Amino acid sequence: MKIKSFEFNLRELAGSMGDFGTLFPMAIGYIVVCGLNPAGFLVMMGITNIVTGLIYRLPMPIEPMKIIAIVAITQQWTPSMIYASGFGMGIVWITLASTGIITWIARVTPKPVIRGIQVTLGILLAIEAYKMISTWWMIGIISILIVLLLRQNRYAPAAIVLMTIGIVIMLFKGQFAQISAPVFSYPTLTSFSLTEVWQTLLLAGFTQVPLTATNATIATSSLIKDYWPERNVSVRQLAWNQGTMNVILPFLGGMPTCHGAGGLAGQYYFGARTGGTNIIEGLIEMAMGLFLSASIASLFAVFPRAIIGAMMFMIGIELTKFVRDVHLGKDIIPMIATVFVALVTNMFFGFLAGLLAYYLLLLLVTDKKE
Repeated sequence: MKIKSFEFNLRELAGSMGDFGTLFPMAIGYIVVCGLNPAGFLVMMGITNIVTGLIYRLPMPIEPMKIIAIVAITQQWTPSMIYASGFGMGIVWITLASTGIITWIARVTPKPVIRGIQVTLGILLAIEAYKMISTWWMIGIISILIVLLLRQNRYAPAAIVLMTIGIVIMLFKGQFAQISAPVFSYPTLTSFSLTEVWQTLLLAGFTQVPLTATNATIATSSLIKDYWPERNVSVRQLAWNQGTMNVILPFLGGMPTCHGAGGLAGQYYFGARTGGTNIIEGLIEMAMGLFLSASIASLFAVFPRAIIGAMMFMIGIELTKFVRDVHLGKDIIPMIATVFVALVTNMFFGFLAGLLAYYLLLLLVTDKKE
């Protein structure tokens, strides 16, 4: 049976909304706190989604680099610093791809460690989702039930129903009065200094690299194999993609971007199966950037957070299901080590702990056989 490369239907539209939970908070922070131009931010993200969908012919999430976003927002970086950080990360990822270092990292990373990273991400998403759901328990619980009932429905997909409910709630509360009328805007050329590139690499970029390597590259490539065994997207391809888009986007107002296992799981969970998802999401983001840039931050801010939290919660559960192929013998210990250390510290140290546990056990087993 031939797998379709592109479909444009309600299911793909629903899938395109599957990773909004990670986009909304970062977008608000970048725009409101750091003063990023919403037109450049959204239009460039939209174009990147469309191009990526056409190249890979699969759902392929385009997400903010989370550590950079968190540091930028908490330290109130200027827009030029954000653009500089994206360019710096582009150079880093082109280097990792062209030298083959990222391929070597993927080759020495065993499956239980990858599963541990995925489980950690699922738990972290669920924790953040709980906080969002707690802002309005009733709507959050109703949203979870809607997801369970309608996730597989081709005619009323859960994500579309939830977005519609959110808009109705905003209308009922009169919150659209806070939103400006549509005005045409467009991205402008942006600039930054080489000093800012190095400064932002030191502040957050180098810390971002291990997370992007594990979650956005290795875990995403593994997840693609799980969902589409007949399609192979290597870690080197993903690294090249992340490098290329990050050396281009900053000059037109784009943020530092990467892929992500959580975003892919979210897209798939809510219906994404083809590259049509990326094209649909890209068109939505371009339309918002071109016509709603004056009000997009207000729009994101007043949308019921409990609904987004419910979606994130179910995505978190989705990411944990892949532990089924981890053997209960020697593989379970590296996975548990990865999850525990990652939750206590961060994903990079969890990654190292899992690798250490795996190869120590392998060494012990080899010694016993000899």
